[in-house]
Amino acid sequence: MKQESRVKKSMLNARVNLIFYFLTLIFSFFSRKIFLNTLGADFVGLTGTLQNLLGFLNLAELGIGSAIGYVLYKPLFEHDEEKINEIISVFGYLYRWIGFIILGAGIVLACFLPLIFPNTEFEMGIIFFAYFSFLASSLIGYFANYKQTLLGADQKNYVVTAYFQTATIAKTLIQMASAYYTGSYYLWVAIELTFGIIYSFILNWKINQVYPWLRSEVCQGKELFKKYPEVMKYTKQLFVHKIAGIAQFQMTPFLVYIFVSLQIVAYYTNYTIIIDKLVVLINNLLGSTGAGIGNLIAEGNKKKIINVFWELIAIRFFVTGILIFSIYHLIEPFIILWLGKEYIMPSSVLLILLCNLFISQSRGATDQFLFGYGLFYDIWAPIAETVLYLLGAIIGGYYWGLQGILFGNFISLFFIVCIWKPCFLFKKGFVVPILNYWINWLKYVLLLGSSIFISDNLISLMGIRCTGESFWAWALYAFYVIVLFGFVQISLMFCFSAGMRMVVFRFIKFNRKI
Repeated sequence: MKQESRVKKSMLNARVNLIFYFLTLIFSFFSRKIFLNTLGADFVGLTGTLQNLLGFLNLAELGIGSAIGYVLYKPLFEHDEEKINEIISVFGYLYRWIGFIILGAGIVLACFLPLIFPNTEFEMGIIFFAYFSFLASSLIGYFANYKQTLLGADQKNYVVTAYFQTATIAKTLIQMASAYYTGSYYLWVAIELTFGIIYSFILNWKINQVYPWLRSEVCQGKELFKKYPEVMKYTKQLFVHKIAGIAQFQMTPFLVYIFVSLQIVAYYTNYTIIIDKLVVLINNLLGSTGAGIGNLIAEGNKKKIINVFWELIAIRFFVTGILIFSIYHLIEPFIILWLGKEYIMPSSVLLILLCNLFISQSRGATDQFLFGYGLFYDIWAPIAETVLYLLGAIIGGYYWGLQGILFGNFISLFFIVCIWKPCFLFKKGFVVPILNYWINWLKYVLLLGSSIFISDNLISLMGIRCTGESFWAWALYAFYVIVLFGFVQISLMFCFSAGMRMVVFRFIKFNRKI
């Protein structure tokens, strides 16, 4: 498979993701306002907490989906349809059993819901109804949607995006109408479940169109499983890695509920919704290169692999810089316009969130290459990351509330993500000295800091400020902030970063071909 093909697929994924990103962004913020006003912050906090609780059950997935995605890279590169059919059959067999395990665990967890929510204004009926509806939606993925992993590994995730986001937009519109006209908790939840079922039918129909030769035989999965021992090998390793992810992304709202309140969960998630939407944008644009990296590594050109790594590092720092700078200047005036001044949280919360965001986003290229090489066996790392997070978050939450919980996350990310992961990649993947990475990483940090300093002073000197009068005034302010910072940062990076120069030249070359 040619490099051009990888680039074109990545660009197609990025374009489709970008279109649907802005569509869903508009609907999500508008709907959030309606849900908070009609259903209340406590109900929004309740549904968020329930979904995070169910996120723990997905630990039973064991990382099988990721392991299958990695195992599919080579047969897709070789166009081996028979082997792909066998791997998907194994996947379907394993996912079916996982679905039954999650169902059983979900029923057991339901018995503890009265203990988890002892002092809420909601009757247990709506809590149980919402819980089992969310559980059913989750199970659909294990029994019906497992084939979508093939689309991701084949750099055709735009298919999943198009159908999933279309269903999400339709669902949101109906939920908004339901909340506004009826205010019914039960109807809102029922709509959530109904669209999960509809999406499953449409997705599988489309997969059969894209891969008419795909003949997965779940009933034969048990026999075929013995033929692919690497699936279980990678699954065991990825299982441990998933613990860290669940600890960081699923436990934080739950710990906020324990140490602070359900209301603060809703206030905190107002910030994380905005940040997560922007992260989704980045992941949609840059995450689309993941399967291409796996394909590139399968090709085996070491020089090309390392050059692409430095290009992606440069892109990551550039995009992360714009993200952090923009959020710092824009999020509070946006929340005031969107929800009101009463939803503004202390600036210390924002600063810690931005520090965590910087680490989690700048790691993207390293994680993609670790996955492409199949380097999952550093299982001590996610264990250490989880322990550091829990200790820091629990102690911090007890003494300092929300800020302390978020600082616990920062500690774990700094030691494991910033320090260990690059060392592991360079030693076992690239097999080159790590010193070059640290020199370039520090250089990028200095360039980012310089860009922030220069841009802040230019904004002040030019008298650019947000009046807060309307969304139009905010949007105009956002345009000035983003363009100004983007120009300053890309100018500095082009002058002092070889990786950024390669990115710019590749972009020019690609557009000339078009």
